[in-house]
Amino acid sequence: MKYQASTILFLLAVLVAISGIAVAEEPASSYLSPTEQGLVEEMNLARTQPRQYAEYLVDLRQYYNGDLIEVPGKIAVRKREGVSGIDEAIQYLQTVKPAPALIPSPGMTRAAQDHVRDQGPAGLTEHRGTDGSYSGKRLNRYGEWLYLTGENIAYGRREPRRILINQIIDDGVKDRGHRLSLYNPQYKMVGVSCGEHANYRYMCVMELAGGYTENSRR
Repeated sequence: MKYQASTILFLLAVLVAISGIAVAEEPASSYLSPTEQGLVEEMNLARTQPRQYAEYLVDLRQYYNGDLIEVPGKIAVRKREGVSGIDEAIQYLQTVKPAPALIPSPGMTRAAQDHVRDQGPAGLTEHRGTDGSYSGKRLNRYGEWLYLTGENIAYGRREPRRILINQIIDDGVKDRGHRLSLYNPQYKMVGVSCGEHANYRYMCVMELAGGYTENSRR
């Protein structure tokens, strides 16, 4: 189930009123593709309703066969942690406190686009850009990030829900860094860009920040 546009607008309005964060008037549909918009919606659903989101993982669990996920009609995928990884993720979602919905940002999305264009054609999998830049520096090309910043990157999947489920399970990632970033309540804003990847076919970059002031010159 996805948020209706009116629900998203209401949540953003409440967040703006509470936090005082200035939001660009540019509509998200003008700079986010349908996949990117879908990923933002999934992130917000998972953050605001984690117990509901746990049910999607419960549904997926039935297709685990040892360390393989065998979804009918899909190519089997091997997971390092097997069923223990998804069980741990389900338990986390059933106990974690909800976090506020993220506000989409055009400037942050442009920073994410820069990294997709830099990494995708070359088949790279780094947070560090080929020009030596990291997330914070790329964000500051189009505005100024506030308080804190982070970056999650996903490879191989095109479906927003499967992308986010993989980030939440965080298979093989000891510190569960992607999941913890997703549920960090200090993050208020997001920029998302997805595109082709030479080795993994597809990638999505998710920029996160505690606040963001858009550059007036875009």
